[in-house]
Amino acid sequence: MKRPVARPINTANPASDTSRTPRAFLPDQVTIDQKSFEPPPDDTVANLPIKTMGWLGRLAWTTGTILVSFGLSLMADRLIRDLFARYEWLGWVGVVVLALFALALILLALREFLALRRLRVLDRLRRTATQALANNNLHEAQHVLGNLQNIYALRPDLAAARKDVDDHARHLFDGNELIDLAERGLMSPLDRKAKALTAASARRVALVTAVSPRALVDIMFVIYESIRLAGAIAALYGARPGFFGFWRLTGAILAHLAVTGGLVLTDGIVEQLVGQGLAAKLSARLGEGVVNGLMTVRVGIAAIRVVRPLPFNTQPQPVVRDFLPELTNLNPDKTRPAR
Repeated sequence: MKRPVARPINTANPASDTSRTPRAFLPDQVTIDQKSFEPPPDDTVANLPIKTMGWLGRLAWTTGTILVSFGLSLMADRLIRDLFARYEWLGWVGVVVLALFALALILLALREFLALRRLRVLDRLRRTATQALANNNLHEAQHVLGNLQNIYALRPDLAAARKDVDDHARHLFDGNELIDLAERGLMSPLDRKAKALTAASARRVALVTAVSPRALVDIMFVIYESIRLAGAIAALYGARPGFFGFWRLTGAILAHLAVTGGLVLTDGIVEQLVGQGLAAKLSARLGEGVVNGLMTVRVGIAAIRVVRPLPFNTQPQPVVRDFLPELTNLNPDKTRPAR
């Protein structure tokens, strides 16, 4: 005899008939936990203007330059008089050489002035583009695009990009769209080259650190590569800094690094390296090479954000984690197997 089994009469599922009311969250009630290898890029930090010298510094440099000029002029006058007193033809030769020397100094001063002016122009363009994006100002956007076309007019590598931007710009009547077009057309190829320069410099630093016998050699090479990388990135974006312009650029890069956390590696990078078992695979010198390479990467990223004439709006900003595969890959030339 089978045991009786109780079965429900109503087979309808009440849970399926009862619909759940949708729930929504207000924006101020939602928090996003963002973890990265470094703090998220801050537009206010990336668009910091290059600080100029104060009135006290300008006064010191001006008065010092005048005194040095007076001293050199008296020395040159005495030299020319002595040459004429010895031989007349030798005096005329001295006059010609002095004139050529003065002409060279004037040309060098003009080149330095143009280099400093170009840095100010790029910085001013970045601030104007930021305002045009914030206010959707078509007139400011057209001004920025026109200046960019003039700056890159003699660049054969950007000829096709300039033509493409010109063809599309005439059909746009929105300030934001015009700035975005200039960034996609003109800045995107330069960003790729700047990242390639940074990655190559970081690999050289890592390699030299791994094989160098002294720590002093590591420090000197890191400084050399950082200076070389900053100058190459500045020339890539159209700055072409001279002697004084390069020192101003160096100060701006150091100020940017100080604001964004300097050269200190964050916990995320250390955890990533340790998590991949890199310490067990590599020697201590190779580990130091990776760390020094990451420091060079930070310098390159700071140089890009300081010199780039447009703010990052449509293109992603370079971050340290983008260059980790270049430094942690043991076989960079080995082709990947097909999936």
